[in-house]
Amino acid sequence: MSQSIDFDLDLINRYNTAGPRYTSYPTAVQFHEGFGAERYAEIARETNASGRPLSLYFHIPFCDTVCFYCACNKVVTKDRTKAKPYLDRLYKEMAMQGALFDKNRPVTQLHWGGGTPTFISHDEMTELMGKTAEHFGLLDDDTGEYSIEIDPREVDDSTLGLLRKLGFNRISLGVQDFDEKVQKSVNRVQSESLVLGVLEEARSLGFRSTSVDLIYGLPHQDRKTFGDTIEKIIKVDPARISVFNYAHLPDRFKPQRRIEEEALPSPGEKLAMLQQTIQQLTEAGYVYIGMDHFAKPDDELAVAQRDHTLYRNFQGYSTHSNCDLVGLGSTSVGVVGNSYSQNHHDLEKYFQCIDDGKLAVFRGVELDADDVLRRDVITRLICHFELAFEDVEKVHGIKFTDYFARELKELKPMEDDGLLKVSGNTITVQPAGRLLIRNICMTFDRYLREATEQRFSRVI
Repeated sequence: MSQSIDFDLDLINRYNTAGPRYTSYPTAVQFHEGFGAERYAEIARETNASGRPLSLYFHIPFCDTVCFYCACNKVVTKDRTKAKPYLDRLYKEMAMQGALFDKNRPVTQLHWGGGTPTFISHDEMTELMGKTAEHFGLLDDDTGEYSIEIDPREVDDSTLGLLRKLGFNRISLGVQDFDEKVQKSVNRVQSESLVLGVLEEARSLGFRSTSVDLIYGLPHQDRKTFGDTIEKIIKVDPARISVFNYAHLPDRFKPQRRIEEEALPSPGEKLAMLQQTIQQLTEAGYVYIGMDHFAKPDDELAVAQRDHTLYRNFQGYSTHSNCDLVGLGSTSVGVVGNSYSQNHHDLEKYFQCIDDGKLAVFRGVELDADDVLRRDVITRLICHFELAFEDVEKVHGIKFTDYFARELKELKPMEDDGLLKVSGNTITVQPAGRLLIRNICMTFDRYLREATEQRFSRVI
């Protein structure tokens, strides 16, 4: 499989429409309140017959300060005592969720996200991991993928050492940009030395993987300043780099109203920044995994992509496609059996459910056979950039060219434009189509075809 990318500005401008990021299919737009806690519990118990491993996601919503670009579900406060009432409910939720799943199902993947997971105290971190071990089968041999999102400003001399002791072996570091003017404009001021110090300490403590998150399209950014940030990141050699496009949606996300719109780079400058970033990272030896993600060739993501075992879920790209994902905490999403489920966003509603002895699941969707089939097709394309018809036919018992006759016809203009190639019984995404993979996947999205309104960001 070719790992190269062709940055064709004309194609990008023509295909740069709005569309899903496909962290799920069906997407969250299809979640509904007709799917609730009772049905979720039934499905969860049914999955025990499979013996599949588990993946746990914990949402810690608290942040000490607000980053103006942020679109996450969060609680901004300097009052650290607010964490305890939340954690107390989280422990109760864990007990209820843990009772649904056989304890002998190993937790091969675990992630703390937010918000800022390192907002909580060291004692609370220790207690949270201890409570998790009471209700789920955590691995104690460091073979699992246990990761945490890190705010460098929330790390003291002993934080990383404690996290490593608790079993974490991967960190994801929020950097965004090193330029001081950019940092001040989005209220995310952190020194370059602080960030690089955290990365170096993580390596010395034996964390298996370090990942860095960057954002392009922020106020006062341009090719020069962002290029400098990229070069500095390349020098510290993280295993994975995510470069996200900032989507300015102040009507939906209140913190973004504090960003000076006149300071935002133009659409043309944003595309130039993206093109330059891709060139810098690929020349430095990183592989474009897809959807903003880059990894070293020997990283597990790159290996899984070459082996066709890469997967995509609400945490992004993953190597654990055979897990049931259990979402814990407010707003968390679970992927259990052939279903998606989501907890209440609102803390009061989340607290009330847990206090009443009920799971906090308030909406979701149960997949039918067509959903499962289309999810498989979209996953193969967005993860591997190629799809063999016979592989899908064996799993789902269909004739691909008959079932997807309409879709294959609709792909023809994309093939004429050089985004993909349909040869025999295989779809292969070409270098010019890798950045536009969302457009290709959208062809197979039945719900998007039926939609009366558009609720997604642009693909580039």
